[in-house]
Amino acid sequence: MTTILIVEDNEMNRDMLSRRLARRGYDVLLAVDGETGIDMARANVPDLILMDMSLPIMDGWEATRRMKADEKLLEIPIIALTAHAMATDRDDALRAGCNDYDTKPINLPRLLEKIETLLPPQRRQS
Repeated sequence: MTTILIVEDNEMNRDMLSRRLARRGYDVLLAVDGETGIDMARANVPDLILMDMSLPIMDGWEATRRMKADEKLLEIPIIALTAHAMATDRDDALRAGCNDYDTKPINLPRLLEKIETLLPPQRRQS
């Protein structure tokens, strides 16, 4: 089964995303801050990470940089999720190591397309 780690501090966003992804056949892991997200990624090595960039304890920018510096996590695709919609925010997310970027509120069909594009063919749900 394809595993997606959602690193999101907002309970409503976490719940909505996890339920919708689970209904589509993904195994979902949850973390509420960047530090916990790194620990969960190291322990479980998910197929993809959805990373909120505005997190407590350690923000998504730093968590992404640390994941991409970790040989065990380096190849895991990360999609940045943020309410910031400036063109520079996308560039900043990519510079931090994210593979793609999406804005909140979440447009699920668009996000699912990005997820499927980043997953290796044998891990795709569609």
